[in-house]
Amino acid sequence: MTERVLFERRGHVAILTINRPERRNAFDLATAHEMESAIDQFEADDDLRVAVLTGAGEMFCAGQDIIAAARGEIGATERRGGGGIMAEPPEKPIIAAVEGHAVGGGLEVCLSCDLVVAARTAKMGLTEAKRGFPAMGGGLFRLPRRIPYAIAMEAAITGATWSAERFHELGLVNRLAEPGSALTVALELAEEIAAAGPVAVRASKAIVRRSQEWTDEESWTNQVPFIDQVLNSADYREGMAAFAEKRQPVWKGR
Repeated sequence: MTERVLFERRGHVAILTINRPERRNAFDLATAHEMESAIDQFEADDDLRVAVLTGAGEMFCAGQDIIAAARGEIGATERRGGGGIMAEPPEKPIIAAVEGHAVGGGLEVCLSCDLVVAARTAKMGLTEAKRGFPAMGGGLFRLPRRIPYAIAMEAAITGATWSAERFHELGLVNRLAEPGSALTVALELAEEIAAAGPVAVRASKAIVRRSQEWTDEESWTNQVPFIDQVLNSADYREGMAAFAEKRQPVWKGR
């Protein structure tokens, strides 16, 4: 049987590829379980520092496999949720590399990622309302955290599909790529992240994500455990030593 999610290592970067091009990379239950396993593998490997999530062929992801859903099969796992990622994304950074369409649950997969690289010709949107149901994979609360409220509301209640260029202007897409080059550009961004101290990167991601739910007063207190973990790490000592000795640091990830 063909693997539904491919796992590839490139140095400190993991590439996760949804491999159902014949179904527009839509996720059924088996795909969700394979994605969850791939993310678990990425998280457990201390040598992997960042992941890139993409789709096989000319499509990123069309979301839930509607044919599977019609027979009562929802593409969600008990732990990580829709697509094997939406309810519990990885603690390490993950980048979506989008070609073609990222619609419905496909956009919600993007919103489960920390950064988005998209081809200029890509189309993205929460299209569920056009089918008569709301987006249920986190899009309705994650999108207004990434773009202005009124625009997120319009996207949610019209089911509109917009260009990656517009989403770049709105701040959701970090970098635009020429068609066919989204993965290449995402890997370049991943290498920039992988070059930084992995302990500091994980702590920074945790604070940035959680701070959206903290007041300023809470933030000063709540960030302390994450920062203490970094200051007590071997990587922190290595970073200081490398700076003093005018050399590149050798990170251990601990």
